[in-house]
Amino acid sequence: MGKRILAQRKGYGHLWARSPSHRHVGEVKYRPFKKNEKLIKFKVIEFVHAPGRGAPIARIKYEDGEKSLWLPPEGVYEGQEFLQSKTGYGQEVKVGNILPLRKIPIGTLVFNIEGTPQDGGKFARASGVAAIVRNRTGNNIELLFRSKKTKWFNQNCLCTIGVVAGGGRTDKPFLKAGNAHHAYRSKAKKWPVVRGVTMNAASHPYGGGAKQSPHKPTTTSRNAPPGRKVGQIAARRTGHQN
Repeated sequence: MGKRILAQRKGYGHLWARSPSHRHVGEVKYRPFKKNEKLIKFKVIEFVHAPGRGAPIARIKYEDGEKSLWLPPEGVYEGQEFLQSKTGYGQEVKVGNILPLRKIPIGTLVFNIEGTPQDGGKFARASGVAAIVRNRTGNNIELLFRSKKTKWFNQNCLCTIGVVAGGGRTDKPFLKAGNAHHAYRSKAKKWPVVRGVTMNAASHPYGGGAKQSPHKPTTTSRNAPPGRKVGQIAARRTGHQN
């Protein structure tokens, strides 16, 4: 009889599988507009290191004295002032300003894009990442991401002009296992990752046998039960693409 695989044990929610939330600085979202509010100005107070994040975080202060966290672009410094506009009319398209997609020219680099209006920002938030405004049709705007994939957004979705700060972070090699250990630990990721074919037959569907081989097709149905759902799940095709 087999045992539960690692993915199942992580899903149970034990302490070792949870992200260390007590070390996280807080949510980084756009401030929702209040009634009859169309423009919010804010100033960068300081930059904060957020464990578990690759990009730095900025602590900002709004005109009314309220403080919040903000995902800053590359090249920002303390004391600089920016704005968040609901309509974007008459506002300058400059690095750091938060504007709706409908007011941003085609070819502009943007990040921290809302999936739906007023959700706070969902897309292109990793360090050194940005999306390009590519096309517009009616009330929708098409963006091109670093992965070469495109996605259409509502024209009222907010985004920040520029590129997320912290670019080039992954260029430096870990050099030793200890550095990788601490980096993954801060994100509650399990490391090192052990291949299924190296395990015992009781520990993984691909385990066991005289040779390290899956001994079966690695494509798996979307409806496979937990514990068998490993490998290439619901793959349309496998192998190298010409």
